[in-house]
Amino acid sequence: MAANRNKTRPTGAGVDTFLDAVENERRREDARTVNAMMERITGWEPRMWGPSIVGFGEYHYRYDSGREGDFLITGFSPRKNALTIYIMPGFARYDALMARLGKFRTGRSCLYINKLDDVDLSVLEELIASSVQYMVGKYGVT
Repeated sequence: MAANRNKTRPTGAGVDTFLDAVENERRREDARTVNAMMERITGWEPRMWGPSIVGFGEYHYRYDSGREGDFLITGFSPRKNALTIYIMPGFARYDALMARLGKFRTGRSCLYINKLDDVDLSVLEELIASSVQYMVGKYGVT
């Protein structure tokens, strides 16, 4: 079996230290808001994954190819271009929520938000909670 070869893995770095170092003040405050939101939703302590992702929870996956590994259940990164929120199941099952969310862009599992003022925070909370519930139901928590 292929071992966990993810480049992004948990580190011992401090989440608060990382968030304090975010240069853009708005992005730093938005990141603190999302961090508190995810802690409240999940009940889990945040951990740094790699140098720039704050993650919550962890699940083990195994593909048909035999590749397997561990990754965060949800998380975020205050990147220079946008606040990136990781919705690991993707967005296909959340059409109704996405229609009410506000201004954003998506990638496969990434929700890109320029600033939290652009979205409805209660809808964002519901989206994160639903995705966490799905991931825990499908994979459990390791």
